[in-house]
Amino acid sequence: MADLVESTAKLQLDEETGEMVSKAELKKRQKKREKAKAKEAARSEAKTEDKAKPAAKPSKATTEEPAIDPNSMFKTGFLDDVFKIRTMKPVFTRFPPEPNGFLHIGHAKAITVNFGFARYHGGECYLRYDDTNPEAEEQVYFDAILEMVEWLGFKPYKITYSSDNFQKLYDLAEKLIGLEKAYVCQCSDTEIKLQRGGEKGTAGPRYRCKHAEQPVEENLQKFRDMKDGKYKPQEAFLRMKQDGNPQMWDLAAYRVLDKPHYRTGDAWKIYPTYDFTHCLCDSFEGIVIQSRVSYEWLNKTLGVYEPMQREYGRLSITGTILSKRKILKLVEEKIVRGWNDPRLYTLIGIKRRGVPPGAILEFVNELGVTTANSVIEIKRFDQAIRKYLERTVPRLMLILDPIPVVIEDADDLDGKAISLPFSPKEPKMGSHDVKFTKTVYIDRSDFREEADPAFFRLAPGKTVGLLQVPYPIKATSFTKDDVTGKVTEIRAVFDKETKKPKAYIQWVSTEEAGTRKAEVRIYNSLFKSDNPNDAPGGFLNDINPESEVIYPDALIESGFNEVRKRAPWPEAAGESELGKGGPESVRFQAMRIAYFALDSDSTDDRIVLNRIVALKEDVGKS
Repeated sequence: MADLVESTAKLQLDEETGEMVSKAELKKRQKKREKAKAKEAARSEAKTEDKAKPAAKPSKATTEEPAIDPNSMFKTGFLDDVFKIRTMKPVFTRFPPEPNGFLHIGHAKAITVNFGFARYHGGECYLRYDDTNPEAEEQVYFDAILEMVEWLGFKPYKITYSSDNFQKLYDLAEKLIGLEKAYVCQCSDTEIKLQRGGEKGTAGPRYRCKHAEQPVEENLQKFRDMKDGKYKPQEAFLRMKQDGNPQMWDLAAYRVLDKPHYRTGDAWKIYPTYDFTHCLCDSFEGIVIQSRVSYEWLNKTLGVYEPMQREYGRLSITGTILSKRKILKLVEEKIVRGWNDPRLYTLIGIKRRGVPPGAILEFVNELGVTTANSVIEIKRFDQAIRKYLERTVPRLMLILDPIPVVIEDADDLDGKAISLPFSPKEPKMGSHDVKFTKTVYIDRSDFREEADPAFFRLAPGKTVGLLQVPYPIKATSFTKDDVTGKVTEIRAVFDKETKKPKAYIQWVSTEEAGTRKAEVRIYNSLFKSDNPNDAPGGFLNDINPESEVIYPDALIESGFNEVRKRAPWPEAAGESELGKGGPESVRFQAMRIAYFALDSDSTDDRIVLNRIVALKEDVGKS
């Protein structure tokens, strides 16, 4: 019996069928497939004149991929070049989000680059809330931003607010007017667009606003009137009188907003723009590394410290939307569960789905940093997650759609403990015991009512192995529901004559032996196309009806309790020690199915699992 248990411990996944099989059986199948491929290649060659090239032998994939160096993107390439332009210690960087929405996957790159760059060079990174638009800012966004930064494993040097500098920014705006480099404009949006050459900049020659010729005294008085609330929103702007560079055609520096500020209340009626605030706050905080022409123009003009800014390409993903306005529409129409829906690519949604923070850091590092924008396919992101989880989480047996199998001659094994490793590749994860019972549950997809030579799992008269169980089982009969036509029970016996079955399947014991019920949510892409924004009828007409598939009566083996107790899996980034992490840090591979994490809807008595990612892209079963 011990020998049989040892032999089943070395099972391998047949990625083409999704079955667990012995090493010998897998080799046999691979040889058969190689022959079939060779024959097909030979046929293809025969149809062409070039018969000189032999059919290529399929290459053997490496079983394990090495972990990515988390600092590689700072050691070479763009970021290394940036550091060498102005080598300074200590290095101070900043991550300056606007607290008017939840961060998305693109922000993960900005967090990783800014915090990671400073940490690599022994410096510090500020978290600065660019809170200059009271019309859109809420406390929930401030809290969520800090939570995501810490979840990714970073700690801000200081948390600052652009609003801390409102008076200093106002004084510099008056100084800019005094230097004849700013003026109060009362043009309409339409007029301003025409000054810039129309909607696309090609409607006609560009020209400067007539208000740019106002004397300094008039501009100062109008600006102070703006501050005192004598203008309504959209009636007046302070614009910077910049050079003729198309990148900065007299950008706005201040606007009137009739809304109390979250931190300063009614103290201000005017608020600085991003283009005015960003570079000056960088200067106040002594930021070293951060090239926008307007950024450098303003600091140089005002004679303040000039930080070095270098812009890198943004990160975006196909097959989804990142627009706050469009995501809000999905939330309002209840197409998704909320901003943290696992199908969204907000960071709180990705976190809830169960994606580990360490996988995101590796993904960004693998992409590297250049000046070009990156538009990445979802499947590439999924593959990065899959590679990370493969080496960092334990394995358990989960049954999505259970059917009971009564093994009629299992009395001797009933109630006996069977030892299961948490990972065949990582012995340090340890093992756990599962009680075997006379009645076990297998997945409905692992049984067919009629035997098929191409089907290697359970069917009448066919034998299949149960993972780590000493003997395979053979189905003898089954019963069906008269109304639904579904199989309700299978009868089987141990097949002690067959030493090595062709396939092995997962199973779970009865609830009395520790098996738990679970609701399993299988998440697929929220949209049907790669570019939902361009879908006929708009992105709401592109919703995938199969984006969430729920299995309400799934069963998870008793080892889940230990996995839950030992979370986070893995201990990394913002989940760096035992007990540090939310429910989503309870992660595991459900053998032959997918990677899963515990959902926040779970309680002590109710288990809800989210699929993080499939075991393999487009894995099919035969």
